Amino acid sequence: MPFRQNNQSKLLYDFAFKANSSTVHCVERFQDKAKRMPTLHWVGKDKVKHHHRDVPYRVMLDDHHYQAPAGTPGNSTDNRIIQGDNLEALKSLLPEFEGKVQCIYIDPPYNTGNEGWVYNDNVNDPRIKKWLGQVVGKEGEDMSRHDKWLCMMYPRLKLLHRLLANDGSIWVSIDDNASGLLRPVMDEIFGSQNFVACIVWEKADSPRNSARQFSVDHDYIYVYSKQTDWTPARLARTDEANSIYQNPDADLNGAWIPGDPFANKPYSKGKYSITGPTGRSFSPPPGRYWRISERKFEELNSQGRIWWGPTGDARPSIKRYLSEVSDLVPRTIWGKHSVGSNRSSKNEMRSIFRGSASFDTPKPSALIERILQLATTENSVILDSFAGSGTTAHAVLKLNAQDGGNRRFILIEMMDYADSLTAERVRRVMSGYGEGDKAVAGLGGAFTFQRLGEALFDSQQQLNPAVGLPAIRSYIAWLECIPRQELAPLDNPRHRYWLGEANGQRVFFCYEPERITCLDMDLLNELIQTPGPTLFYADQLALGEELMRRHNLRFKKIPRDITRL
Repeated sequence: MPFRQNNQSKLLYDFAFKANSSTVHCVERFQDKAKRMPTLHWVGKDKVKHHHRDVPYRVMLDDHHYQAPAGTPGNSTDNRIIQGDNLEALKSLLPEFEGKVQCIYIDPPYNTGNEGWVYNDNVNDPRIKKWLGQVVGKEGEDMSRHDKWLCMMYPRLKLLHRLLANDGSIWVSIDDNASGLLRPVMDEIFGSQNFVACIVWEKADSPRNSARQFSVDHDYIYVYSKQTDWTPARLARTDEANSIYQNPDADLNGAWIPGDPFANKPYSKGKYSITGPTGRSFSPPPGRYWRISERKFEELNSQGRIWWGPTGDARPSIKRYLSEVSDLVPRTIWGKHSVGSNRSSKNEMRSIFRGSASFDTPKPSALIERILQLATTENSVILDSFAGSGTTAHAVLKLNAQDGGNRRFILIEMMDYADSLTAERVRRVMSGYGEGDKAVAGLGGAFTFQRLGEALFDSQQQLNPAVGLPAIRSYIAWLECIPRQELAPLDNPRHRYWLGEANGQRVFFCYEPERITCLDMDLLNELIQTPGPTLFYADQLALGEELMRRHNLRFKKIPRDITRL
């Protein structure tokens, strides 16, 4: 499927600022018909801006399948944990999941300058050294850690944007070290108009008195949508939220809170004065208006829905009854008591892996569960391409167990612990863990552990037979919009070249790994007996243009006309 071109409008002006002593970052302003868009620039951006197009498409290889033991509850089973570079893994997910992931949560490295992630400041990992050398070239020798982090993130975010569904949202954890870099990049890729919120998560249980300046007690979660009309779900009311409702006057309608009767805008037809039970007169203060009309006010007062204070001479308030309020609109400050903290997340890991070293920076499953409550429905696909300790899968399974949903997770982790830690946590959560009074029942479910295999095209841009014919046929079928469930198997009774039909067009993939195929009259008569729109993939064509046009036949040359993702 061809990429859409990102047409930038005329450059108006630019300015630069020092973000690091070794690097100058520039902010350029572009203007189109509707708005001006600030865009962050850094060393290497020109080389990575379209790099996601050059990332090789690799097939996924099933390594093993895990099913929770008998007796555990039912839960989702079509889940995946993928070990491999998430840039290549995201590319390989496109044929099946482009535009189908409803919720993406990622917890990328925070670019603190002292962390041990593979894309670290000194670029010690040979994989990223090689990647920067190939993609950025000699320019990369002058990079700061900010440049390297941005080069790492940009192509991954581009692919995540393609995977996100139109009604989906992406949630990105970050802290102050990179939040100023992340926001303009997210604006550029997802659109500033699709910025939803910046959530502040209280991650610390207590202040850090050893801090030199401030005790940093929070992280951020940036939320973007694919389209501007996206809205999060409401949250179920909690005892804490309901506790502010009281009933001091024994109102038969139940507990209530006083509501402000005034507004900053003239909702009614004008100002008016009202007289309270003690004869005291009330009018809106300067610059404000009554929230309701005079007629509506009198109606509510006659129903006992206006509160004048315990002695009847206070400024009137409109009663808001607990019985009439809806679920909660999510707020942008999330406290540790409601979604957990760094300490609770580490305790959670210790309970799952007793006696083992804890993962350095896990997130509490309650935090991800809150995101899923707001951003998913019961059958959503959830993607985490920086899977780490597997918290996202844990949260998906927990929420499914609570509401009977069938949410599916896709985790990607490139580190060696993808199986021993990430997948192992999911296995224990599915089957149960702990002993005695600390035992936790399994949540059920299943997943397939996959690894990245061969690239579909070799270094000469020829089809790579090592990936296997089924994988090649599946890729071509996706390009031609043939649904996966309608892709003909190799041993189908019609013909080994038959792929299927989509949009009123029959598709044949005439490919042999060991020899050249040629669409001539003999092969044409072998493949079709009835007229109709037909597309043929083959190495060569020996039919004339007039015949092809007359019989509504199309030809694509292997491998030249096979679209690269």
